[in-house]
Amino acid sequence: MIPFAASDHAPVGLSILCGTPRIPAPFLINPASNAAELAAYRRLRREEFVAQQGLFAGSDRDDLDDDPRTVVLVATTSDGQVLGGVRLAPATATDIGWWTGSRLVVDRAVRAGGVGPSLVRAACAYAESAGVLRFEAAVQPRYARLFDSLGWTLLGTRLVAGQEHAWVCWPMDPIQRLAATTKSFLGDALAPLRAVPGGLGPAGFVGDDGVPVPGSDLIAACDAIMPSMVERDPEWAGWCAVLVNVNDLTAMGASPVGLLDAVGAPTRSILDRVIAGVARASAAWQLPVLGGHSQVGVPAALSVTALGRSSAPVRAGGAAPGDAVRLTADTTGGWRTGYSGRQWDSTSGRSSAELVTMTAMVARAAPKAAKDVSMAGIAGTLGMMAEACGTGAELDVAAVPRPATATMGEWLTCFPGYGMLTAGPQSPAPQPAGVVSAECGVLTAEPGVRLRWPDGVMTRVLAPAVTNLGPS
Repeated sequence: MIPFAASDHAPVGLSILCGTPRIPAPFLINPASNAAELAAYRRLRREEFVAQQGLFAGSDRDDLDDDPRTVVLVATTSDGQVLGGVRLAPATATDIGWWTGSRLVVDRAVRAGGVGPSLVRAACAYAESAGVLRFEAAVQPRYARLFDSLGWTLLGTRLVAGQEHAWVCWPMDPIQRLAATTKSFLGDALAPLRAVPGGLGPAGFVGDDGVPVPGSDLIAACDAIMPSMVERDPEWAGWCAVLVNVNDLTAMGASPVGLLDAVGAPTRSILDRVIAGVARASAAWQLPVLGGHSQVGVPAALSVTALGRSSAPVRAGGAAPGDAVRLTADTTGGWRTGYSGRQWDSTSGRSSAELVTMTAMVARAAPKAAKDVSMAGIAGTLGMMAEACGTGAELDVAAVPRPATATMGEWLTCFPGYGMLTAGPQSPAPQPAGVVSAECGVLTAEPGVRLRWPDGVMTRVLAPAVTNLGPS
């Protein structure tokens, strides 16, 4: 429910004991919840677009009105009168995160009441909450200035019912926001480590998921888990601490050897639950915890270091413009309880044999470059790979393999459990059922990351420097 009031200021001068009464909102905006609201919205459309404007002959209904995925937002008064509405719907037969808004209408009697702009804002908010990555509309030229004032961007023109309309888009930036909060600070923050020769890894491996240990065939990786997750979900935190490190070794083409863990917990109970999660994951991946450090009575903390071996480690920055990008991801499982839209859990339901098989994927494929999908999501990780390669990247949205129950926006920005981005020619690598692999992008000479849509339109979603570490 989205209330829109004429004023943000409440009356003053009332007794502090009575409090300040809420002003009834002139209208509320909700998805249409019954046939009566839909009928009222369609009557307003017919009156405006057929009777008044003559834009359509007889009826303005089209296929979107019968599409079960279409959402109609209506503005209603407290007594249920529909003042206006707008509809939103996927633009493609399979929803890939490209939606359009259309048939925005407001009762002529309340045109000056702010209903129209409020419906536009509500549509934008709904699209963002639904995991939409591209949201557009074709609007009559006289309303183009309104949409501009609300933050929309003019793309060009489109014909609707034989008449030219302004083609506008609402800027969506969840991918850039995620990269900015999780990765953009790394270059500056880690700069002091470069003062020592070999700092941040040998040449060619800066910014990689793991690092070759000088003078050996050892590969080392290290990851930490957020303290809030350790306290809220200790067993899952322990499992994930192993998972993310195994993924790092996998991306390097390394065979896992062992783990070291460092655990801090405010209570013994939380410590025991973290260790239980680590132990279960250790057994699942058949990877021993060789040692580490444990402490009670301290703030929650968990980090794991993984060791592996490879005589030919795969770099994140080993590919070049023109090399195809492939995503290999486990689409089984579902959202982890409490982390919907953010963490996909497929690994906890896998057998030990399947998990071990998946760790050999990159080594068997032998691509020119590889990177495991991290907290920056698929698109953000692709940006990190491109940065390491000194390139840009394009991602074909329609070709991205994903679970049916995840929106494209969620899937491109979540931690997918098991996801590997690889680039360049590579050999087939057998995977368990449910692990899907597909070419869905390409590295480019133009910096930054762009999404390529079925109509040929490109939308830029990432600036060139994701981590600011530069090419590897």
